[in-house]
Amino acid sequence: MSELDLITETPSSTPKVNLLGLTREQLEQFFVEIGEKKFRSQQIMKWVHHFGVDNFDDMQNVGKGLKEKLKARAEIVAPTVTHFKESTDGTRKWVVQLDAKNSVETVFIPDGKRGTLCVSSQVGCALDCSFCSTGKQGFQRDLTVAEIIAQVWIAHRSFGTPEHKGARHITNVVMMGMGEPLLNFENVVNAMHLMRDDLGYGIAKKRLTLSTSGVVPQMYELYDRIDVALAVSLHAPNDELRNELVPINKKYPLKELMKACHAYVDKATDSRRVTIEYVLLEGVNDNFEQAYELIELLKTLPCKINLIPFNPFPHNPYKKPNGMRVRAFQEVLQKAGFVSPIRTTRGDDIDAACGQLVGQVQDKTRRSERWQAKINPQVVEVRPAKG
Repeated sequence: MSELDLITETPSSTPKVNLLGLTREQLEQFFVEIGEKKFRSQQIMKWVHHFGVDNFDDMQNVGKGLKEKLKARAEIVAPTVTHFKESTDGTRKWVVQLDAKNSVETVFIPDGKRGTLCVSSQVGCALDCSFCSTGKQGFQRDLTVAEIIAQVWIAHRSFGTPEHKGARHITNVVMMGMGEPLLNFENVVNAMHLMRDDLGYGIAKKRLTLSTSGVVPQMYELYDRIDVALAVSLHAPNDELRNELVPINKKYPLKELMKACHAYVDKATDSRRVTIEYVLLEGVNDNFEQAYELIELLKTLPCKINLIPFNPFPHNPYKKPNGMRVRAFQEVLQKAGFVSPIRTTRGDDIDAACGQLVGQVQDKTRRSERWQAKINPQVVEVRPAKG
């Protein structure tokens, strides 16, 4: 049952509806159900998302009667920020506590006039990419719409200035934090609708990016539900290596993934290209032969290739290639006509770089326990699962 499903019940028998997680259409329905006009949704959305207000009494153009009705039936509640750090390069990281045992991380990355917020969609990750620290934490649950949009709300409030009074700090949002967004499909899509809405955060479609490891069926469904930018975590130019690095490739191999990428480009009404994410691992996927394989794989796909030198984390077997090796790989791609920038590592002094987000996960998969046993078998003993 969703938050909105509860609004037709009496206030005494139902939890309050968290308005933070409702889209414009859902908020309009909420007001109709409580005997108010639809336009009230516009007033409330502006107070919540533009001004960061979470107290109905602070909404100056809302009448006392409506305020009392809202207090009885609704609330505006975001998760608690338990930890905040700011890097020397201006990168910000929040640890957001969702419940007693689970938290996620959100990162803001400034780059000149561009400010990108990296948002999480799951507690942990249902996938287990071998080079990603999030995957080693295991998986607990999906985030609700309110928990996803709260990350934007928290970051927006941290700058202290409403959008209409000063420069926009958050210009871009990427669903590239903890979790695989397409495995939390409905909640992520609804949250992105809120991000795009002018009464929400007004993020343009080309500045709102969903990153996937290749959940092919949901990629097609995404194209029919919302128009946003697409990034694909590729990391290998052939199935054999990708099966090792990105295990979901065993279910949806490269031929199927590339077909889904082409469908995205073909469906777009404007000039569109896919962003290919490629983490460079020393001696694993960074040689010239693999660069030429990558060129062959992507030669007919309009795309740019983001090259991401690996960000190490404790006990991981992979290493970051040196700068000369990274530039040599880039040069091969550029000579073939690909736009292939090298992503500058940001926020690594606060563990906010790509692949370093871990949060706190009450792991129901026991993947974290197995990982700890592997790296330190003298300390951690994996108990057999109960049958």
